[in-house]
Amino acid sequence: MPRVIITVPEKNAQPYRFQLDRKVVSLGRGSDNDIVIDSGSVSGKHAEMHRVEGGYELADLGSTNGIKYDGVRKQVTQLRSGMTVRLGDVTFDFSLTEEELETLGREKPMGESPISMEPELPPARKSAADLPAGNAVPRKPAFTPDTRPAGGGIWMIFLFLILAAAAFFTGLSIRHQKETGESLWKSMANKDEAAKPAPAAETAAPEK
Repeated sequence: MPRVIITVPEKNAQPYRFQLDRKVVSLGRGSDNDIVIDSGSVSGKHAEMHRVEGGYELADLGSTNGIKYDGVRKQVTQLRSGMTVRLGDVTFDFSLTEEELETLGREKPMGESPISMEPELPPARKSAADLPAGNAVPRKPAFTPDTRPAGGGIWMIFLFLILAAAAFFTGLSIRHQKETGESLWKSMANKDEAAKPAPAAETAAPEK
């Protein structure tokens, strides 16, 4: 049960308890209040505790000396467990058990999540499309492929040229043999023999 302790100066503290389902608890000097406070600083109808969703609040009923929390006068004060409020010169202590706190916590409506400000971000870099005409900066390609042949590619080209030359001469030799009946290599050899100069004739030595 919620607990309220009323402490009048120079008098013993007086504790009070009530059920969570109690909607209103009146406080004041008048005898018709739920909690009677015998102090000249408290009005006849000084304040009321109201059961609200998720807890309690203490409302001033237009009293002379009002309700103060941390030295500041309040018209309505949201009560929290362990909180101390002053009604005139009288101390009002409010507390709840762990079970009561859990029960009241389940009644609280889900509020909006807070919005926090983070550090400012650096200015974004402008793209070429955002720059005015004439000031566009040519964009470098992200990747330039290397078109140079690798070391192994040179040997592949050399081998291809050799094979192409061999195929050409083979075809030429077959064609020549069909036309002349003689192999190309033999014809080339005969031409080389014919091109050699004839040896000079030996001249007889004159008789003495």
